[in-house]
Amino acid sequence: MITPNSELESLGFEALVRRVRACTLCRDALPHEPRPVVQLSESCHILVVGQAPGRKVHETGVPFNDPSGDRLRQWMGVDREVFYDESRVAILPMGFCYPGTGKSGDLPPRPECADAWRSALMARLANIKLTLVIGQYAHAWHLPDHRASVTENVRAWAQYWPGMVPMPHPSPRNNLWLRRNPWFEQEVVPQLQGRIRELL
Repeated sequence: MITPNSELESLGFEALVRRVRACTLCRDALPHEPRPVVQLSESCHILVVGQAPGRKVHETGVPFNDPSGDRLRQWMGVDREVFYDESRVAILPMGFCYPGTGKSGDLPPRPECADAWRSALMARLANIKLTLVIGQYAHAWHLPDHRASVTENVRAWAQYWPGMVPMPHPSPRNNLWLRRNPWFEQEVVPQLQGRIRELL
């Protein structure tokens, strides 16, 4: 059952986050028991928007605790201590629970999360000055005029600068994309690291 937005608006921030972490909306559609993985604080200046937790993140309960996270932290120019400081970096994926594995990798994030929680949570993150928007599902929700492909969105990064950066997924599965698009790590990543240094 989805909580009405009016009820969510009346909750304090900590109560809202507790409700999110206890969410079981997708239980019948998930391969495991729900385990929402988010990292949130009203003081954060940086928001990381991913797709959905992978299997290792589901097992540990720690967001981006995998090779994708290693590459993302490298792109950001931060270490694990900074990345997991919830007073500085918020992590709010499009789907909060591991959706399971399909034929070519993890399944898409469950849509119920965004429908039920995302607007209420985003409204409380009033201090965000930089949002990293990672992958096609995050692009579709966060970019007002998102394009047909991740590559097109990432190429248009300067259009959203300095408040938002569309990004490819840092998964090792994207190594081919990175080889074909070296401009991302040559042009975008240095700008991103400089912006993050300013905010931290």
